[in-house]
Amino acid sequence: MSDRSVSRQRQEKRWYTILAPEQFDRAEIGETVADDVEKVYGRTIQTTLGELTNDQGEDTTKLTFRITDVGSDAAYTEFVQHELTRDYLRSLVRRGSSKVEAFVTVLTTDDYRLQIQPVAYTTKRADHSQEKAIRDTMVRIVEEAAAERTFEQLVGSIVEGRLSGAIYNEASEIYPLRRVEIAKTTREASPEEVAEEEETSVDVDEA
Repeated sequence: MSDRSVSRQRQEKRWYTILAPEQFDRAEIGETVADDVEKVYGRTIQTTLGELTNDQGEDTTKLTFRITDVGSDAAYTEFVQHELTRDYLRSLVRRGSSKVEAFVTVLTTDDYRLQIQPVAYTTKRADHSQEKAIRDTMVRIVEEAAAERTFEQLVGSIVEGRLSGAIYNEASEIYPLRRVEIAKTTREASPEEVAEEEETSVDVDEA
């Protein structure tokens, strides 16, 4: 390959500034390069809430976004996942106490499906019935929150700690809690994907 051909290939590559979704104020979260705009679509990038808010205290919260739209020099993203770091979650474990977690799949008012993983840490060891009651409370509150909120609103309540706070306030009446967190949130399906799955399910049922 000639030097001229190599130079041309380099010139054809373009850098794109990756922007967070609107609910995160379109903050710049990185850059990506490609020689074809179509290659930019679908790429994912991980950052921390601390980097978005310039607050190092939020570096334990990891956020993953996927590029869904591309402009002349910018790549726009959508939320994919929220997750607390393993080191932070490990630091919450105490000997002689209980860790109660749940995995809840919910549908928001605008038909996004998410899996949400709340986790509660008690001050002392809880018995089986108390752990079950805490777990049931966590599941109910998460389901109620999703039933009343859009995708963006639900993600906001998780990232900002309002959902974990609501769980803490109610579940603490069952047994004293030291901490409640939403350990992980994953967007499983968009409204279009949910609708397609429902159509497929109907077709199978009719058959």
